[in-house]
Amino acid sequence: MTHVEPYLGNDQLHVGKGKGLVISNTAHILLHTLKRVFTLSNILHVPHIKKIILSVQQFCRENYVFFEFYSSVFYIKDLITKEVLLSGQSKDGLHVISESFSTSLSQIFFSTSMATSSNIWHRRLGHPSSHIQSLLASNKKVVCTSHHLNFQCQACLLGKSSRLLLGLTSHKTSTPFELIFSDVWVFAPMLSDGFHYFVIFMDAYTKFIWLYPIAVKSDVFNVFQSFQVLVERQFSRKIKTIQTN
Repeated sequence: MTHVEPYLGNDQLHVGKGKGLVISNTAHILLHTLKRVFTLSNILHVPHIKKIILSVQQFCRENYVFFEFYSSVFYIKDLITKEVLLSGQSKDGLHVISESFSTSLSQIFFSTSMATSSNIWHRRLGHPSSHIQSLLASNKKVVCTSHHLNFQCQACLLGKSSRLLLGLTSHKTSTPFELIFSDVWVFAPMLSDGFHYFVIFMDAYTKFIWLYPIAVKSDVFNVFQSFQVLVERQFSRKIKTIQTN
């Protein structure tokens, strides 16, 4: 597992008998096989769960694959080439991958449908209002473990907060690349190819934006050098000023 972070929400993972299991952490995971490294983001670490369960839908979406299910066997195939990447047998009503992974997961059980907490649905759907999310749950557009939105979303609180207006500036740009704004942001969730951040460069005059994904923040300077060579050769103009925090 990578990018392990403590889970600060109040949701629990509910099992068949209705019992709620405590979620300790969220993380990303890499599953190494002979043909491909599979990636899964926003994995919930539940210490007291008895079986490791992965969502088929999430697995397909993040790894560009599809599943073929039969009565006693299933295959995972590449979405483009249709090559068989992995296969497994059915066991006790679940589809099991028994191949040995370098992540030390000896057996992984796949579920074709899993209820998800309202907190996670809130983030997946782009932070809708509680009214919209309740309508989706009541109309069975999403399957939630609970219809009660009893959590506080820090992203929503920050996004809807206000701040004092910035003062007007008398400086005006008159040509491209006279002033470039730059900033570094975090991808949420991490991209499947390992990029965790992205740096943007915006020209103050044209408002055109260049975006570069990066793995670590220390890559920013090398990316800027590549960006500088690109724009100065392509537009035959020198960058005069960079403004960044």
